[in-house]
Amino acid sequence: AGAKKWLEWRKEIELLSDVAYFVLTTLSGYQTLGEEYVNIVQVDSTKKRVPSFLQRAVFIALHTVVPYCLEKGLLHLEHELQREADDSRTSQSNLALGLSSRTLMRNWIQKQVADLTEQQKKTVLQIVYVLKQCIPLLHRLHLAVFYISGTFYHLSKRITGIMYLHFGGLQGEDQSIQSSYKFLGIISLFHLLLTIGVQTYSLKQKQRARQEWKLHRNLAHQKNTTKEKTTGRHSRCTLCLEERRHTTATPCGHLFCWECITEWCNTRTECPLCREKFHPQKLIYLRHYQL
Repeated sequence: AGAKKWLEWRKEIELLSDVAYFVLTTLSGYQTLGEEYVNIVQVDSTKKRVPSFLQRAVFIALHTVVPYCLEKGLLHLEHELQREADDSRTSQSNLALGLSSRTLMRNWIQKQVADLTEQQKKTVLQIVYVLKQCIPLLHRLHLAVFYISGTFYHLSKRITGIMYLHFGGLQGEDQSIQSSYKFLGIISLFHLLLTIGVQTYSLKQKQRARQEWKLHRNLAHQKNTTKEKTTGRHSRCTLCLEERRHTTATPCGHLFCWECITEWCNTRTECPLCREKFHPQKLIYLRHYQL
């Protein structure tokens, strides 16, 4: 029971501890332990004054509360959109969602999702998937820019305009260290561009596969109709609950319709039956499959 409670409230405990730490240090006008160790102080964009109380308060909110609300909001929204299609995951998702149905956020999201049509739900689910992919890329881009420019390590500090002023040490040492970080920033930026290129190529591959499916979706349909009566429920797709058309196998060996499993992979890269993770490129289209 203790471990379960800790997992259920872990995110909230971490949020409260972070807020308490920054309130007792940054908001109160004191240095954090890290700032005190490396002899830096926070200043505003003019580098002549310390940040105002409002700037520090906004920074703390952007650095702690906003990421928590964004993560929980996307998680609740994704769960509500997938709940009807996959009721078996409800019990497992409640643990990851933290406060379960008691949160005001989840109740508000439930009301908003209930008013959406099926097409709107699919669109919103794709937007959630894109956001979950883009947010880590945005953080990596910001980190690469920091290595190159040497300012604003946190995105929240860039938004509020809070910078650091270093006192003590030699100026030459700072220049040599900054030049080495610029090289690291260029490498990080190159790796980020490579990652975006790979993801773009993967997206184009999925779109091309979907177009090929639309071109060939009606092929061999008449041949399959004569065998539907004899194959029974073993040839049914567990996603659409109809006879499989253009049978496709996952790496774990389960069979689905090509269109069903590719649509599934747009939001979840795992097998619908055994939950084994796999890349959509690993799907195998079974030509001339009889059963």
